[in-house]
Amino acid sequence: MNQFTITGNMSSPFITWFMEGLKDKFSTEGYEYCQEPVDNIKVVFNILDKEKPRPFRRKAQATFVISVIERHLDKQEIQPNNNFEDAYPYLIRSLSNHLIYILHNQSQTYIYFVTPEQGFYKLEYEPEETESFFQKVYERLEPVASSQLVINNNFNENLHESLWNGNRLTEKMYLSGKKLDAMNLLPAPFPLENYLTSRDMRQLKKLYGIGGLSYGNLSSREDEKHFWMSASGVNKANMRNIGQDILYITGFNEGSNAMEISVPPNITPKRASVDAIEHWMIYKEHPDVGAIVHIHAWMDGIKATEVNYPCGTIQLAEAVSDLVRNADYPSRAVIGLKNHGLTITGHDLDDIFERIEGKVVQQVPMV
Repeated sequence: MNQFTITGNMSSPFITWFMEGLKDKFSTEGYEYCQEPVDNIKVVFNILDKEKPRPFRRKAQATFVISVIERHLDKQEIQPNNNFEDAYPYLIRSLSNHLIYILHNQSQTYIYFVTPEQGFYKLEYEPEETESFFQKVYERLEPVASSQLVINNNFNENLHESLWNGNRLTEKMYLSGKKLDAMNLLPAPFPLENYLTSRDMRQLKKLYGIGGLSYGNLSSREDEKHFWMSASGVNKANMRNIGQDILYITGFNEGSNAMEISVPPNITPKRASVDAIEHWMIYKEHPDVGAIVHIHAWMDGIKATEVNYPCGTIQLAEAVSDLVRNADYPSRAVIGLKNHGLTITGHDLDDIFERIEGKVVQQVPMV
């Protein structure tokens, strides 16, 4: 049975009511409530102090932390132009997998859901619809909270010397990264160091191997079993160094739940993109797929995943793979990731860019 707990101070009547409602709903759905965190606890609701948001210190990578923060707008205060910009730093500062941002204005309460992938969508609280309200909150949270991350890496210093400086495929990836930048599809990496203490950065690195947040990635098939992929947290507009900017993915190790990566000797490698498991599944099933691009953008008339699973989870990889499999042309598919972006397959990178040019919109619909 999955277990959950609630930490932090019930600082207002609404927070107390809201957390008690979540507690009852998750308990009704089969989760076991724990007064205190236990080892390997599955879900933690962490109530934040707006002035001093403190992270919950996980003991296990699989623990899913949902932080909760509340804000009241004064009568004189104007509604923020960008609630996302106000909310997102709290997600980062609390080292959370998900953030619930509760905003009260003079007439209404909104519940915003914020994800590390910059997902940002809301529910409107209607007092006369309490039961359906908590059902909607549960349906938003439970699938993502119960998903399984695949973000570990096994680095092997066995990359063939002929590939230490890359090849024609990595050169094409370098040029494709430049194209993404020219299309304004590479948001600046989020400056974690501006919001986290050195201790929190160490914790983030220890649990998730994360040293920075950047958005979008691309990969190119080398042969039947191996592919090149952009690394995590790097500038996608300037990918030059093999083993740091671009990685050689050789497989997925189910025993250690980790991606296998071949790197040159005597370097400090960067982590693989969290989407590596998704790309691996697609390449494995579809020999005609020669390249994959993931961007935080959208296109009209596409099929999309039904749940906004976190990046790097088996569930997201399987959902995207299912849609690719059922596409009219799996080797040339455009798949939407709910509240997130696009995964695009092609025969090669040129094929992908030729098909999306002039058709991509930067605003991802949040539903």
